[in-house]
Amino acid sequence: MILLRDLGFSRNGDALVTGASLQLHPGWKIGLTGANGCGKSSFLGLLRGELHADRGDLERPPNWVLAHVAQDTPALPDAALDFVLDGDIELRQIERDLAAAEDHHDDHHAGEQIGLLHSRLSEIDGYAAPARAAALMHGLGFSNEDFQRPVAEFSGGWRVRLNLARALMCRSDLLLLDEPTNHLDLDAIIWLESWLTSYTGTLILISHDRDFLDDVCSHILAIEAGKMQLFTGNYSACERTRAERLANDLALAAKQKREAAHLQSYIDRFRAKASKARQAQSRIKMLEKMGDIVAAHIDTPFSFSFPEPTGFSDPLLVVDDAKVGYGDTVVFDTLKFTLRPDSRIGLLGRNGAGKSTLMKLLSGALQPLAGSREEGRNLKLGYFAQHQLEQLRPAESPLWHMIKLEPRTREQDLRNYLGGFDFRGSMVDAPCGRFSGGEKTRLALALMIRTAPNLLLLDEPTNHLDLEMREALTIALQETEAGMVLVSHDRHLLRATCDELWLVADGKVTPFDGDLDDYAEWLNQSRAAEKSAGRGKTQPQQIAVVEVDRKKPVAAEKFPKGRTAQALTRSACPDSRLARGQRRPLLKESEKLEQQIGGWQNELKLLEARLTEPTLYAGPNTQLLDELTKHQSTLTRNIEAAESRWLEINELLDASEER
Repeated sequence: MILLRDLGFSRNGDALVTGASLQLHPGWKIGLTGANGCGKSSFLGLLRGELHADRGDLERPPNWVLAHVAQDTPALPDAALDFVLDGDIELRQIERDLAAAEDHHDDHHAGEQIGLLHSRLSEIDGYAAPARAAALMHGLGFSNEDFQRPVAEFSGGWRVRLNLARALMCRSDLLLLDEPTNHLDLDAIIWLESWLTSYTGTLILISHDRDFLDDVCSHILAIEAGKMQLFTGNYSACERTRAERLANDLALAAKQKREAAHLQSYIDRFRAKASKARQAQSRIKMLEKMGDIVAAHIDTPFSFSFPEPTGFSDPLLVVDDAKVGYGDTVVFDTLKFTLRPDSRIGLLGRNGAGKSTLMKLLSGALQPLAGSREEGRNLKLGYFAQHQLEQLRPAESPLWHMIKLEPRTREQDLRNYLGGFDFRGSMVDAPCGRFSGGEKTRLALALMIRTAPNLLLLDEPTNHLDLEMREALTIALQETEAGMVLVSHDRHLLRATCDELWLVADGKVTPFDGDLDDYAEWLNQSRAAEKSAGRGKTQPQQIAVVEVDRKKPVAAEKFPKGRTAQALTRSACPDSRLARGQRRPLLKESEKLEQQIGGWQNELKLLEARLTEPTLYAGPNTQLLDELTKHQSTLTRNIEAAESRWLEINELLDASEER
């Protein structure tokens, strides 16, 4: 195990953590959380032996193989596949020893050595190593053509992916990952999540992606106010525990009440307009735990909202028979849709499918090669993309940028506004060239939000943002009346703010009939189809994707055997009403599901309380812990499936009554 005894460490003379004493057991998957600059990366540096503690001890088994992602990658001439294979150090050493021994094959001892080396190569599954490396690279978005490309030919973001693949290639006992999702798209994140879930070693992970932490981690190690505290369960469980503690602070109770009122208002608005059963089920479940989320973030340094747009046009933007591309390269042959003031759309699609190209078209940065893009009379765009960070003046301060934007506004008002984005004290006057990526992103968002847009185009707005800022942005987007089109690999943000999902694939933009779990399944099926057919992207038949009619929202819920609520209603009765004999079984099933869900939820609550008991983790026998954890996963899956079916039934009953 990893043992901390009265551990204290600092960086550049500033104390980060003092008096940390805890145990991290083998096989745990630990999410390391805390504000920027609190010491998360320094703790990983201690584990790697690159930093030294100021006091106390940090012990880990000396025979453990440690893997981590290198920060830099030189412009090497090595083929990408060979670079990834180098992550398995023992494999490469055996290969070198074999080559040396085979050069002296006439030597009797060399022959014996060759036999031993081949035996060890078989034990570590070395003959399949190139296939494993190729699978890692495929999962992270590389194509077969990339395998033999020199490392030097890849851009910085793709070299980060190569470093990650190399770290995963190592047969490690301890894997340290610092923001592994930063340079990944949603497809690669979903793949990495699955890979880490099946990883058998000990994982310590820094991430600002709450869904990633929820799905991967069994424990959360939080650094706050110079202390380290270990929580059992994923990030949401940590939030619930933290919320209970913070809720006892009377000084924060009033703020919590106000935030809860905002949240309830949004829930009511969402329930009234929800049309898709699976998306409704996913969103309502997420919103039901938002009370815990709000409570856990009531002491956040961020406090801002989008100003009310001064006016709307309906429609805001119309794209009609547009051909879109660059020169002779056509990305979309025919695009036809309308964006309205209540549009809240999340774009899904594999890397390179054209999501950013579509956002450029919407923003006006890219004009259609044919067809039209027509703006509403009162359209006011708010466009955020990573290149906006390059437009910041590095020698100037956040306050300077605000004054340039609003020269007639009182300086104190601008300072107060920037304070909501945690630019306070001397920081508000500091040159932004010194800022981190997250601080620059916050400033660019603050400038964009201040313009009071009525259509938001957000292309990966959470890159480099920590959990607190992501949560503040999520709440602000929930409350704004502006229309929105969002590209993000942050699934929590997509679930919390989008009413529709559009799929960008195969040169088309189509409504996606499902939620983000369905999208993960679509990706798996698409990859399987590519692998078996040996050709390009293939859309699986199990998920219905239809041409977009943007005149009105598409409502197509998923029901057993792939039939929609409308289809079931029509087939049930010619006048589109369910007969009494057909309604009764559905009503009975609905009641039974409600009882089952209630029972499972009570059982899950008791089980989660049981999993917080320290005695479960103290002994060497982990069988009981494994059984409880598996049962927790089974209950969660049962509840999700039952809630989905309950919503399907009630949507069908409601549709019948309306008709």
